[in-house]
Amino acid sequence: MAKQKRKFSCSECGTLNCSKLTATFPEGCLTTGLDPEELEEVVELYRSNPLVNKISCSAAEVEGTYYGKLTRVEEIAAFARLAGFKRIGIASCVGLANEARTFVRFLESQGFEPFSVLCKVGGVEKTEAGIPREHKIKQDTHESICNPILQARLLARQKTELNVVVGLCVGHDSLFIANSKAPVTYLVVKDRVLAHNPVGALYTGGSYYKKLFDENKR
Repeated sequence: MAKQKRKFSCSECGTLNCSKLTATFPEGCLTTGLDPEELEEVVELYRSNPLVNKISCSAAEVEGTYYGKLTRVEEIAAFARLAGFKRIGIASCVGLANEARTFVRFLESQGFEPFSVLCKVGGVEKTEAGIPREHKIKQDTHESICNPILQARLLARQKTELNVVVGLCVGHDSLFIANSKAPVTYLVVKDRVLAHNPVGALYTGGSYYKKLFDENKR
């Protein structure tokens, strides 16, 4: 059976004209297919919604002022300061507790009020939360669930104004973001194989890490 042709999306684009408007939009481009009224509605959100405007303008100022000059750690502090966020929540993987501790010290040195919650908070055994025993790393010992929903709730009680993810597992980070009351940004994206540098697999997908495209791995 022939593969169904994939609908044109941004991954098929070779011009990236939406960024500079110096080329020609390709046929089927998402930008040219937009409803003008919907586009204006979204732009109006950037202008008139107080939180959206504050985050958008602060992010743009960090990018425009510090482009290529600050690390991600420093950028988060710069962004929070420009946006007027003082209480910073940290949702950290227990495996990155030391990194989270260092990040807390950094934020305190910058005048912020950080509060961190580790993923294993509550100490609930995985099987008690409906996770099959065979999906545990070590089946005959206690393994606490990663508890991103409780992390989000505890940070909300601290009235954090910005929450930072530090290495939550794939999927657990989704639950945290979905349940966070405050805006969320990332400091660390977990990749146990590549020392938390997941884009490394993409950089080497055509050379050293060709197995990325091994169809037998599905």
